[in-house]
Amino acid sequence: MRAFAISLCGNRDRADDLVQEALVKAWNNLDSFEVGTNLKAWLFTILRNAYFSELRKTKREVADSDGAMAARVAVPAEQHAHLDLKDLNRALGELPIDQREALILVGAEGFSYEDAAHIAGCAVGTVKSRVNRARTKLAELMASPEEAEEMQARASEKVSAKAAAKEKPGAAKAKLSQ
Repeated sequence: MRAFAISLCGNRDRADDLVQEALVKAWNNLDSFEVGTNLKAWLFTILRNAYFSELRKTKREVADSDGAMAARVAVPAEQHAHLDLKDLNRALGELPIDQREALILVGAEGFSYEDAAHIAGCAVGTVKSRVNRARTKLAELMASPEEAEEMQARASEKVSAKAAAKEKPGAAKAKLSQ
């Protein structure tokens, strides 16, 4: 059986697996063997059928050892998008009304800052400021705990840098006056 399997697939390791598979199938279907018929022919038929069944399967398969192909055809689960939308709506509800209005006009509705300012009845700079603050706050509200910690650390660094920048000119004046 092994020699026949090697002649079919051309690979000794695969042939050993094929013989084993054929013997397992034969053992599981022993009741279908008819006493008085050729056992060897029955086993070789099972082996041959197992080989051709596998061959048909592999024709439809694509080699994807690194998972790149599977990643391209995978469909993301829909329930996560629904949960993300719920989180977004919750976070939008936590924004101050003026920031939420500016963000929705510019971000969701697609209005220019000028048009949004006209609709809101305020200056263009005010709309830009509101949108910026709304985006920052929304990012904080939507962030995971780890991301929120990182954002707070960056904000602290910015505050420290601004404070240091304000102190430097005063320190320079003090040095000049001495």
